[in-house]
Amino acid sequence: MYSQGRKDQWIGRIDSLEDRKSFRYHQVIKMENLLTPSGKTQISSYGLIGFESEEGVRRNNGRLGAKEGPNAIKKAVAKLPFPYDVDTNIYDFGNVACDSEQLEEAQVELGDFVSLILNKKSTPIILGGGHETLYGHYLGVRKSIGKQKKLGIINIDAHFDLRSYDEAPSSGTMFKQILDQDENANYLCLGIQKQGNTASLFETASKLGVTYILEETIHAEGLNQTKQVINNFIKECDVCLLTLCMDAVNSAYAPGVSAPSPFGLTPFEVRELVRLVTNNDKTISFDISEVNPSLDRDGQTAAVAAQLVSEAISAFHRRTKR
Repeated sequence: MYSQGRKDQWIGRIDSLEDRKSFRYHQVIKMENLLTPSGKTQISSYGLIGFESEEGVRRNNGRLGAKEGPNAIKKAVAKLPFPYDVDTNIYDFGNVACDSEQLEEAQVELGDFVSLILNKKSTPIILGGGHETLYGHYLGVRKSIGKQKKLGIINIDAHFDLRSYDEAPSSGTMFKQILDQDENANYLCLGIQKQGNTASLFETASKLGVTYILEETIHAEGLNQTKQVINNFIKECDVCLLTLCMDAVNSAYAPGVSAPSPFGLTPFEVRELVRLVTNNDKTISFDISEVNPSLDRDGQTAAVAAQLVSEAISAFHRRTKR
């Protein structure tokens, strides 16, 4: 299910061949095969790995096309400025693809690679795919940190994704899977929409002790209250991961998703949430999901996703300079 990254995806404008301050991501990206790792990754490094899957979306009766998201995001990231020093390394660790309907197997494989990246002292940046990407992300973090540490899972999303998985796991079940199986996992969801979740899902969230903030609360009250909730949540955890479903973003800015949100958060609000979480030393990884190029307009959603990826890398990087 694994394939090495492709250098021909990393193209863009060149302002200089010598002045690093003029470089863009495509000029500094390093290709690394996780099946035959070189062992040369360094502490100040960030590794992109894609999850080419839409099987969870299909099972959730969503609009297909998200499996093309990882490569679309990489192509959009390639064009962005890379304003870091020579000791900062960015890797393309390739993609894991979900073949046929083998979602569970693909999630396990993604988890193994996420754990490997963490153990190489590199920061994983996982590019979905449907939001089922998160479950593989979680498996890798849990494998790396062990079973006993309190893991905080912070999700920027319009939906709880707490549906039953009695028939089969999907892109709408991951957090219930985790909370049912992992007594040391806590869940915070930011941007929940009343129109996107049934009363039953709100009841499930309450029963499972989920902390959440509504999208309309963030709009009406700004981010001060949200910041305090995030900080309090992280204080109770040993380690955190951040996951972002692009359907949390207002569909005027992110039309290319399975479930577009006319009342979603603005990119400015999402950017600040990403900064708040990834700037905390306990946050060790980030994933972004549900970019669907087949539904996008002029690559708009992929461009927003790429800039949010860059924002996360910037926040992680600032921590190394403290």
